Amino acid sequence: MLKDKVFYPTNSQHSAASSSLQTVTLPELYDTAYTPATALIDNFLYSGVYILAGPPKTGKSFLMAQLAYHVAAGLQFFNHKVTPASVLYLSLEDNLARLQKRFSRMFGVEGNANLYLATQADSLNQGLQEQLTEFLQSNPATKLIIIDTLQKIREFTSSSYSYASDYHIINILKEIAARYNICIIVVHHTRKMEAEDKFDKISGTTGLLGAADGAMILQKEKRTDKRAQLNIVGRELPDQEIIIEFMPENCTWKFIRSCQQLWEEPKDLLLEKVAALVSGENKIWHGSATQMLQDLNIDDMKSHILTRKLNVKVDKLYNDYGIYYHNKRVNKGSDITLQKLDAKTA
Repeated sequence: MLKDKVFYPTNSQHSAASSSLQTVTLPELYDTAYTPATALIDNFLYSGVYILAGPPKTGKSFLMAQLAYHVAAGLQFFNHKVTPASVLYLSLEDNLARLQKRFSRMFGVEGNANLYLATQADSLNQGLQEQLTEFLQSNPATKLIIIDTLQKIREFTSSSYSYASDYHIINILKEIAARYNICIIVVHHTRKMEAEDKFDKISGTTGLLGAADGAMILQKEKRTDKRAQLNIVGRELPDQEIIIEFMPENCTWKFIRSCQQLWEEPKDLLLEKVAALVSGENKIWHGSATQMLQDLNIDDMKSHILTRKLNVKVDKLYNDYGIYYHNKRVNKGSDITLQKLDAKTA
């Protein structure tokens, strides 16, 4: 049986020691299948680094606890489909007794062994990278890490933070996220000053948002309001604004409505045919691009065009159809493997 993550080359294919400028031509770019940006929560959260920001005491930690639990249990989150996975939640402003009360009030005491909790961790310049790497190597099913809060892991090298330092701290986390194809959410605060763009209220410089793959802003019109807006922006997902309401009886957030209709990309007829090759009992397909064209009964497409179309659509094959796709260049042309994931892990 083929294993997870054996298919995809890293984006950096050249030695870090090389000082020359490394380039690829556009055809070479199309001829490479890169690691897909996997959806942890459809149209809501993908692999990469995200910032959740909001004023103090608006329910950010409750929101992150709820998100962590739903991913660990594979439960829908705000009407979005969730891919179940193990979760590491670093609740660095809490203690274990407080977490015990919080989670039992929110979800009862049955528990979920896929959710790992910690209230202490090193800062980034004191060993956090090594701690996260060790955990991920020991727990390969982990797909989400929540760090609450950013201030607790900052490198305390000066009293003020520059664009470069803000960009650097997110970039370190992005390297970890990319290496293990996971999502990392960092909880942070917003400034009190008003801004025309909600995301300009994220405390610190624009280096944080500039480096991150996405951001969420949680805010209320009044601190005493139960309802709040959650604004979302990201590279792999559509801009969104959803209305949620805090339920004090169990300290969870309830989805009320989305303020826009999300655009759905039309079905790709080629991908529909390709997905059919690994349907039913046939979980794996292996062969050349020429063989695939024959199996698909397509005679008006060249083999290299087929592989380029599939290379470009690797994200959709994984996220929409639950198919791992690998294309390896060999002397005789292409060596393609498709593997259908089980429904519980797709």
